[in-house]
Amino acid sequence: MGVLNNPKLHAIIKSGWHGTCPRCGKASMFQSWLKLQKNCPSCGLDYSYANADDGPAFFALCITAFPLTFIAVWLEVTYSPPWWVHVLTSVPILAFGCLASLRPFKGLLVASQYMNSAVEAGTEDLWAKLNAREKEQGATPRDTGEQP
Repeated sequence: MGVLNNPKLHAIIKSGWHGTCPRCGKASMFQSWLKLQKNCPSCGLDYSYANADDGPAFFALCITAFPLTFIAVWLEVTYSPPWWVHVLTSVPILAFGCLASLRPFKGLLVASQYMNSAVEAGTEDLWAKLNAREKEQGATPRDTGEQP
């Protein structure tokens, strides 16, 4: 099966790009711009598995900021404008481009973690014990301030 015909990849891209629940595809996975909801309002999926960390920022820098930087360099090399032209053009383009792409990248990473049942390598037993303890106590480490 080719990469382009992979139904899992299509589901990840659709859910991540639109920011919808990776299980039901109906409700938004986001509570605010980048904050995930605790549970899906439609199907009840618990988003505690989601751990995007610095991934969205990394992809925003590599995939968005890097090409946009070439626009600023092209502008400088071609026209040699004064510094204030870069403040009015290059800085807003880079800022808007990076901020606008953070949410889709986070959605893609969360959907990918769900679709692939991702856990940190070698920590399966630790997560199983932690989840069992949380169920007994009725609280998550985030609620109690404990470290996993």
